[in-house]
Amino acid sequence: MSLTDDIARLKSDLTAAVAAAADEPALEAVRVAALGKKGSVSALLASLGTMAPEDRKTAGPAINGLKTEIAGLIDAKGAELRAAALNARLQSERLDVTLPVAAAPTTQGRIHPISQVWDEITAIFSDMGFKIAEGPDIETDWYNFTALNFPEGHPAREMHDTFFLQPGPDGTRNVLRTHTSPVQIRSMKKTNEKPAAPYLTPAIDPPIRIIAPGRTYRHDSDQTHTPMFHQVEGLVIDKSSHIGQLRWVLEEFLKAFFEVPNVTLRFRPSFFPFTEPSMEVDVGCDRSGPEVKIGEGSDWLEILGCGMVHPNVLRNVGLDPDVYQGFAWGMGIDRLAMLKYGMNDLRAFFDADKRWLDHYGFKPFDLPTLFGGLSS
Repeated sequence: MSLTDDIARLKSDLTAAVAAAADEPALEAVRVAALGKKGSVSALLASLGTMAPEDRKTAGPAINGLKTEIAGLIDAKGAELRAAALNARLQSERLDVTLPVAAAPTTQGRIHPISQVWDEITAIFSDMGFKIAEGPDIETDWYNFTALNFPEGHPAREMHDTFFLQPGPDGTRNVLRTHTSPVQIRSMKKTNEKPAAPYLTPAIDPPIRIIAPGRTYRHDSDQTHTPMFHQVEGLVIDKSSHIGQLRWVLEEFLKAFFEVPNVTLRFRPSFFPFTEPSMEVDVGCDRSGPEVKIGEGSDWLEILGCGMVHPNVLRNVGLDPDVYQGFAWGMGIDRLAMLKYGMNDLRAFFDADKRWLDHYGFKPFDLPTLFGGLSS
């Protein structure tokens, strides 16, 4: 066999070996076997010294050309294997450092159920023509008790029921209001007062139709009571107000609030210093399941107190009870929220637990309206 045939055979074998190398160690073994000191191509180069000068002229370029070609194949294959190894490593060590698209702030915030129910109540009574009245959380004894016909020695005036502040310079002590009824007194006094100066808007006479939602404070804390809670009270003063109107207002409110077609109310005699007669109101419900269902079933649930405004209260604000009469009612906003939305522990309202708020809270733009649905 001639040298040319040997070179062609070796080229074919080495080309196949380079192509078959699966990784860099295998390729390095092929390089050593071909181009190392004892490699096959190196052996051919060493044989040039034994050749005749005429044969060396043709064999030398052919062998060197083989060496160059095989070295090029090895380099190309090495680059291919290194690129493949790098890609495999990158895939195995891949880390996603991209950030998801941030949610809009309006989709993350939640309205507290108390705020939601407050707005629902306001929407209902505003539609009935009631105005919203407000007053201070810290009240005088006169506004909180005396003007509302609380006699001296009444239990509500005791320290164990009421938060009293330190006495002032004159010895009187203000209180954290125990109900929002002082707002009724302030509204009636404002209505009956004369303007302090001619340029002020003249005071209007009754009729008065207000609701007074707000915070109230009492010494009480358990599953259904907290030291600070929320109430809403309503007041109507006119010359022809009567209990029939009171019943209609309460029925229409409860139907709209609980979003039911009908409610059944039961009025029971009771006693409040500021109303006469006074009544507790029960609403028909179904207690058979895990949640109380208003407007169905044969059970009863006490839900609010009400009555006709006591003549002494009217006299205390300067209104003649022989001319004017009215009715008032009061209910707990927190209790209404618990009944409507199935929450069984009032203390959770004030725990500031984001998980609880995410579950029970309302989206910011789901504003309660009578035409769009209160709790949509």
